[in-house]
Amino acid sequence: MSGTLVAAASGTRGVNAVALTVVLVLFVAVTVMGFLAARWRRSGPMGSLDEWGLGGRSFGSFVTWFLLGGDLYTAYTFVAVPAAMFATGAVAGFFAVPYTIIVYPIIFVFMSRLWSVSHTHGFVTPADFVKGRYGSRGLSLAVALTGILATMPYIALQLVGIQAVLEVMGIGGSANALARDLPLLVAFAILAAYTYSSGLRAPALIAFVKDTLIYIVIIVAIIYLPSKVGGVGAIFDAAQQKMATPNPKTGAPTGAFIPNAAQTWPYATLALGSAMALFMYPHSITAVLSSKDRNVIRRNASVLPAYSFVLGLLALLGFVAIAAGTKPIGLDGQPNAQLVIPQLFEDFFPSWFAGVAFAAIAIGALVPAAIMSIAAANLFTRNIYRDFLKPDATHEQEAKVSKLVSLVVKLGALLFVFFLDRQNAINFQLLGGIWILQTFPAVVFGLYTRWFHRWALLGGWAVAMVYGTITAYNVVNPLTGKHLGGSIAEISLIGRTGYIALTAFVVNVLVSTVLTLVLRALKVPEGQDETRPDDYRADAGDPRVRDIPELTETA
Repeated sequence: MSGTLVAAASGTRGVNAVALTVVLVLFVAVTVMGFLAARWRRSGPMGSLDEWGLGGRSFGSFVTWFLLGGDLYTAYTFVAVPAAMFATGAVAGFFAVPYTIIVYPIIFVFMSRLWSVSHTHGFVTPADFVKGRYGSRGLSLAVALTGILATMPYIALQLVGIQAVLEVMGIGGSANALARDLPLLVAFAILAAYTYSSGLRAPALIAFVKDTLIYIVIIVAIIYLPSKVGGVGAIFDAAQQKMATPNPKTGAPTGAFIPNAAQTWPYATLALGSAMALFMYPHSITAVLSSKDRNVIRRNASVLPAYSFVLGLLALLGFVAIAAGTKPIGLDGQPNAQLVIPQLFEDFFPSWFAGVAFAAIAIGALVPAAIMSIAAANLFTRNIYRDFLKPDATHEQEAKVSKLVSLVVKLGALLFVFFLDRQNAINFQLLGGIWILQTFPAVVFGLYTRWFHRWALLGGWAVAMVYGTITAYNVVNPLTGKHLGGSIAEISLIGRTGYIALTAFVVNVLVSTVLTLVLRALKVPEGQDETRPDDYRADAGDPRVRDIPELTETA
């Protein structure tokens, strides 16, 4: 192990041939599965958007369990959260555990209603629902554009996870930018190819492999690693000592072992805001709408908290790495906290098992990246292409455009990887959360009430998006000096700091409320609501649920 640490510290690590071989074998296996998935559980041609983008809306509890797990537990979970715990402690990292606990009651209550009304009216995206509920293409367009924008940094986070694995294995150390990023580009191309071919079925099938690998790796790590670093007490002692040590660049403590009184608001707002934002992401809603009935969603909301337990164990591996003295040094010779978990496995496990762990992280990034690109592509096709560019588009044309746009979305995510600060990759997800949370009033409030005026919701969204983006841009990382360096800022009226997304959301609701009262007083038309109260309780087999147009035409 000492030789590995010396090599890492000097930035001259060689290629780990055994680990690379294991990763390649598993990567090829899931790639083959990705292409074969086009024939799995298919009830119609892949030329229909409902088959390609929603898997025919046919997934039961078992498949949905793995699909939602693969969708929600991403490279954010396996790389960014432990890296944040390693670098700065609980506020930046461990908030993810309570946030994933909070989110499941939200799924149980809200998402079953969205499933019912979407199946009743054939809605494919959240923007479809907004257009039907409020009779507003403008508000629908805002929701669609926000979903696409917020998804790109989230996909970028997945690509950072793949890049971290490649770097620890010794791949991508060339000074030439193209040679350095070529392995990532190859992985991106393969992901794009099987997503284009198989649609949502590819990540749904691969999720079985991903979750199995993750559970094996975590169980082994939690049993084995504490005994190698002095026990659980030594792990927490080392973490506490590091977090209390002043950072030489800022003079402040390195991080928070346990949040103090001043850190309570950032911790709590990060947890609450992230929980509210998670199921506003188009990929989360896509996984929900692919279920065959509303009870599938409720059953999964009841049992998915088991993943939160695994997330807690993963987060604590960041503290294990502190006790182990792990040195996450990149091939450029510079410290990079995003490498800490791959480096921990490289240091303590045989090369073959390190390869299994690396494959679990890489595949754990590919599954959600595929779902995210499909969901973003569906938004463009249904709510931009069909609504504004080609209203008479056939279902086959919609599917073709969606496939092409899924490739463009991945390219946009690559730009986030190449041009934003990778050292604190968790901000990729938190930045997306600032944007996507601003669709919450239009979508979630709309599931229960039509009180808000459509133009008021659009006005609240616009103000919150501008406020959130500018505020996030003005956050400068004190260590790197780069903008977009964090997601916490001062809340002016109360003199505390908190998650920018939640502050922007409050601004959104206040503006929407005031504008609704004004527009009502002016008697501005409110738009036609296509839905009825009974639509929100309909289930599969209910006569109110109409046949999906694409499948009817195929039959």
